[in-house]
Amino acid sequence: MKRRNFIQLSAITGAIPFLGLKACATPSNETNNNNDEEQAFELEEWTASQLQEAMESRTYTSRQICELYLARIAAKDQSDGGLNSVIEVNPDALQIADDLDRERGEGSVRGPLHGIPVMIKDNIDTGDKMMTTAGSMALAGSTAPDDAFIIKKLREAGAVLLGKTNLSEWANFRSFRSSSGWSGRGRQTRNPYALDRNPCGSSAGSGAAVSGNMCALTIGTETNGSIVCPSSANGVVGIKPTVGLWSRDGIIPISETQDTAGPMGRTVADAAALLGACVGLDEADRVTHESEGNFQTDYTKFLDVDGLKGKRIGVLDGVIGYHEAVDEIMERAFEAMEAQGATLIKDIRVSENGAYGNSGLELLLYEFKDGLNKYLASRPDARVKSLADVIQFNKDNGDVEMPYFPQGILERAEMKGSLSDNEYKEHLKVVTEVSRNGIDKALEENNLDAIIGVTGGPAWPIDVINGDHFGTGSSTPAARSGYPNITVPAGYVHGLPVGMSIFSGKYQEPKLISIAYAFEQATMVRKAPKLLPTLNLI
Repeated sequence: MKRRNFIQLSAITGAIPFLGLKACATPSNETNNNNDEEQAFELEEWTASQLQEAMESRTYTSRQICELYLARIAAKDQSDGGLNSVIEVNPDALQIADDLDRERGEGSVRGPLHGIPVMIKDNIDTGDKMMTTAGSMALAGSTAPDDAFIIKKLREAGAVLLGKTNLSEWANFRSFRSSSGWSGRGRQTRNPYALDRNPCGSSAGSGAAVSGNMCALTIGTETNGSIVCPSSANGVVGIKPTVGLWSRDGIIPISETQDTAGPMGRTVADAAALLGACVGLDEADRVTHESEGNFQTDYTKFLDVDGLKGKRIGVLDGVIGYHEAVDEIMERAFEAMEAQGATLIKDIRVSENGAYGNSGLELLLYEFKDGLNKYLASRPDARVKSLADVIQFNKDNGDVEMPYFPQGILERAEMKGSLSDNEYKEHLKVVTEVSRNGIDKALEENNLDAIIGVTGGPAWPIDVINGDHFGTGSSTPAARSGYPNITVPAGYVHGLPVGMSIFSGKYQEPKLISIAYAFEQATMVRKAPKLLPTLNLI
């Protein structure tokens, strides 16, 4: 950590030790010594099933696998000029791996995630030595009193919690002019395909870490696009589940209507394995009870190479025409899907953009204030107890928390009333009815199995002064409806990944996984990133 940044952070936290904290504000021009002549990472692109086979054959232990990933994190992520996707390493990771190796040696294997290193976004509670901060210095030094529900499930499945990933602070619900992947605590995460490019979305660290082979799997969270966008920009698979399939208990909230966590992996099979491990009914999140009878504990059984055969796939209106290179990628994707037996129906409309009005943002502002105030009340050792406290903290520590962009979203949310307000209820009705009715109607009238669209364009240069430069995207219909969405790598523009999203109705994860897997296996698009300093296009 640079001395100047350490002094700033210490003044706020009282010199609390930060595990794995990076403090580089912007990408440097350093090459971090990564080039094609360098020896490849020993576990590069290994899937969870390959790691499982290696442990079963005694080629590697879980501890050895974790040590290799930790060494890579130190060399390629947390070094000067590195990826900066990891905000904190779990000091107990190797002990957890030892315990799981011992279990395996005694003939007990919990399942496909036994001994597999997983990292999670730093807005998900862990009742251990790691902090949960949403990237904010306002929560630095504070630990959650207990594991989030999905973390309990993850531990029960035998995964090794390797660490936490950086994110856009407060899951990108802070400023109208922010840089995705920037937080006061973690600073700027970078894109592994070009370190001067943005990793997109609030789950930026989760996307960059798993793509850059810093771990086997990651978990991100999404309100609108924060799983699928970083998955697309970092060239990985991301699953945004139906709201309620995974519990939101112990996750720093934005919206009780739209929030969900979900898996991110380098393959559909890996993401599907993680998806099934974290399902379950949770009394602390009553929405999960709607999933009873609709969830699967093993989604890998839906991995079908013939999953496109006979499927009717709608092409979202507006997919073509954003960028000629992206258009070419999508045209090739259409051809690949048709070659695998799918029928494509073009120009599908799921809603009129104007039908939402301003309700989409207003809904989130109301729910964020209500949810964050309740969450902070559950953190006994946190220095901030309300959204108003967070706003004041940022003002008092502006040199660290607001060196580039302000906190307009936080301030606007603080002005909102309660969820009993009629204004809130009207916004909720508009958002949910328009989005769900739009998708349901499109699926039914066209007899569709799913709808596809461009997840997002190629990553833009990091710009902490002017903020993000989003091009296109298709996350909103599934996000606002609470319906599932999967993105899978579809192609590259000058070496930068572009993903294709596949979404459908409530609890249609099995069908989407089948379609995504068939497309992935037919195209095999993903290429491992090289952590290049820049693309050198001009």
